[in-house]
This record gives sequence, structure tokens and C-alpha cells, in this order.
Amino acid sequence: MSFDRLGLSPDLLRAVAAQGYTEPTPVQAEAIPIVLAGRDLLAGAQTGTGKTAAFVLPLLQRLATTPIRGSASPGRGAATAARGAPNGRGPIRTLILTPTRELCLQVEESVRTYSSQRPVRSVPIYGGVGFDPQARALRSGPAVVVATPGRLLDHVTQRTIDLRTVEILVLDEADRMLDMGFIRDIRKILALLPVERQNLLFSATFSAEIRQLADGLLRDPAFVQVTPKNTTAELVRQVVHPVDRERKRELLSHLIRSGRIDQALVFTRTKHGANRLSQQLERDGINAAAIHGNKSQSQRVRALSDLKSGRVAILVATDVAARGLDIEALPHVVNYELPTVPEDYIHRIGRTGRAGIDGDAVSLVCIDEAPLLQGIQKLLGRGIAAETIGGFEPDRSIRAEPIRFRSGMGQPAMGGQRAMGGQRSGGGRSTGGHAASGGQRPVHGQRPAGRGGTPATRGASPSRGGAPLGSRGGNGAPQRSGPSGTGIGSQRVALPGERLARQGR
Repeated sequence: MSFDRLGLSPDLLRAVAAQGYTEPTPVQAEAIPIVLAGRDLLAGAQTGTGKTAAFVLPLLQRLATTPIRGSASPGRGAATAARGAPNGRGPIRTLILTPTRELCLQVEESVRTYSSQRPVRSVPIYGGVGFDPQARALRSGPAVVVATPGRLLDHVTQRTIDLRTVEILVLDEADRMLDMGFIRDIRKILALLPVERQNLLFSATFSAEIRQLADGLLRDPAFVQVTPKNTTAELVRQVVHPVDRERKRELLSHLIRSGRIDQALVFTRTKHGANRLSQQLERDGINAAAIHGNKSQSQRVRALSDLKSGRVAILVATDVAARGLDIEALPHVVNYELPTVPEDYIHRIGRTGRAGIDGDAVSLVCIDEAPLLQGIQKLLGRGIAAETIGGFEPDRSIRAEPIRFRSGMGQPAMGGQRAMGGQRSGGGRSTGGHAASGGQRPVHGQRPAGRGGTPATRGASPSRGGAPLGSRGGNGAPQRSGPSGTGIGSQRVALPGERLARQGR
């Protein structure tokens, strides 16, 4: 199927073609006609499915072809959306809520990209930056506002925004917003919107809380589910390298210098750990940089630019700081430390194996992390192949120790629990100092890396042999874990950064 069979206007088709996209992804093929018909939508879509374009493209067309409430002429919708009302204060017709600043910026960029043939004024609203410039941007009369819930309510309190004209509401990554404690803010925002409106809810998972929210929000919705929950990208090859806890950095340096890992996004659990690892890699002669919530906006922008240009081979990041980063054709993701929530593993490795290009997810796992690995394998419903690297065989005499790391309140977190549950990010009104709080700076105007941004020729891929770490099988074959739903990793997190499908890549 091609995009021109979905009912999109010639302007939008030209904008899509200008980005090099030829065929819609499954969620786009199913969702776009539904949104164009004006129906409410409940969509299940994970990272890499193209969900942003699935709602941005049709909502832009609806803005162009439907009249503003109180206007008699259908054509007036597009004209006013582009120029604003004669007094410069056009009505806000579409509100898109996102959980993080990075996703807010990415979605707003998509609005600008796909409205290039028929410009629509849009404004991103998020915390961690100055309030007054956003207030001035809102006075310019945007037709589309993309916002994080906390900062949006700040503008409501200061009376710098009027939501009474919203015709289309989009909740993007609704499960992530609920996980971050935004449900009360969302309910406050819903109470400010007109009753008559179109509602679109996108979520990677459908917990009881999400279904309760959907039941109260959506009216006779269409349902689209294109990806079963907790599935990993088919193009991602996964491998575990068992290693002692004190030799992880040495093994990572070895894999990089030997060419088995070249350009990579490396995940640590903490901001301190990200800083320390990047500095250690630099001392090993490997160009590396770190991004996390304590980095300034300019530092984060510079680090991302250096990775895309090839000046830096390794970008070390915490989970929250990496949200919203879209690094095209990223060959490797490395779990230097396994996440304490199994679902986060899926979202981490989803940063590679995108847009039809395969990738590798490498996990360096010590004896302390065996329970975390077992939780991940239960979530996946299968084992992950393990390969021991010669010279880095684990010392069997080392005993497991509890996993501890600093939280925002200085309390240790152990096993499969988050140190600070329910922290909020992206709204500019955080409740604590954990890495998931609103202390991070936005990476503004991110664009995917060019096709030539890989710093070195990729080396041979690791072999896939061996048994999963911690499995009980004696024949070396990966063992199937028991059924999921055991209570391990109850929080579900969704990552942004999806791309539309490209051909010939």
C-alpha cells in the first residue's frame, strides 16, 4: 500500500515524499483513515511503528479541510491555521500531550515538517526553559500546541493559554504519562477542554489504568493494535556477555577497540555512572560523551551532534536522558548495566534495528544482575543467547551482591524496583531529584543522523551461541522462561523516536 491510498491531500503526500518515505507502516495504514473520518481512536503502538505520523498527518488534513467552530467556510480552517486570526490570536485547534520534553520537541518538529507545503503554526510547551518566550509564542495564535502536562497547567494558571477552542486532543504515550504520575494533571486538563472534540489515545501497553482513562475519554472509539506488547524489534540481534562487575569497563573497551562495537548508545542506571564511564572510556583512548539530567541543553545538543557526525563513537546515557533521541541507523545499543525494570530493556534496545536496518543489542551482565536478566527473559518469553568473551570469563568464586544506586532522595534501590516510583519528567514541576525528574534539559530541534554518520566500519557481529546467563539448561540452548505477568517490573515505559518506513535502505 502507498500513502496516496489513505485519503491524504496532495500537499501532505508531497511533504511525505520529500522526507523519502514511500509506504505507510501498519499503524499509519490503519489509523490515518480513522482519524480522517473524525472518529475517536485507541491505538496500541510501540517504538519504531511510525505512530507520530499516524496522527500528525491526518490531523493536519482535518485542520485544513474543516472549518473553525463558529466559521461557515470550510476553507477558513486552513487559512487561519496558517496565519492566525486577523488580530494575531488564532484559536488553538489541536492539543497534543506528551510525557517528556524531548518527545514534545520531536512531535512539534513533525508538525512543522509535514505542514511544509501548507504551513500550520505550532508551538512546543515544556518545562525546564523560560516561561515568557512560550507565552509570547502562544500569543502568536498557534493552531497546534504540543505540551507536557505540568508546564501546560502553569500556562493555564497564568492565563497565557485558552483551551476552550480545542477540537482535537491527542494523548501520546499515555502509559508513560500515567507511569510518571501525570494522571491528575491530565484530568485537570480534560476538564478545561470542550466536551465536543475528537480524541486520540496512543499507548504502548494497555494496563487497567489506561483502559479506565480510555473509557472516560473516548466515545465509540476505533481500536488499532499493530504490535503485541513487550515484543522486541525483529531486526535486533541480542546477546549477553557474562563478565565480573569490576571488569565491565575493560570488556566494553575491548569490544570497541576490536571493532565488535563501533558507534553505540550505552546505558547506565545513574547520572554519576554515565559520567564516570564516559571519562574512563576517554582515558582508554575512546571518544565518548555522556548525557543525563544534570547536563545543560547546550551540552546535550553538542554530545548528540558529535555522535551523529562521528566525532564521538560512544554516547553514554541514562534512560530518561535518552528519551526522544532518534539516531538513524544506530548499529549498537549496549546495556552496560541492566535496567531494574524489565520493560525498560525493550525500550532501550528499540533504539537500534529501525527503519529496515538491523542492529545489535549487547548486555554486559555480572552475577549481581542475574535476577534482572531472568526478569527480562520472563518478559520476553524466551532466553537471550550468552557468549563469554575470551579473557573475560567470570570468576565463579565471586558472590552476588545487592544492586544499589543513588536515588533522588539518597535511598538505595535494589533488585527490580525503581528507587523513586511515580516521579514526573518533562512538565517542569518535578517532585524530586531523581534522574526521572524534570531536571533534564531539552535537546531542541533534533534531527535523525545522516546516512554517513557512522564513525568506523562495523566489525564482525558477535556469535549467537551459548546459553542464557542464569538458565538451567545443560545443553547450551536458550531456555524458555515461564509465563509473564509474575509481577516483575510492573511499570511500563514507552519510548519515542519512531520513524516512518523507508524503502531501499
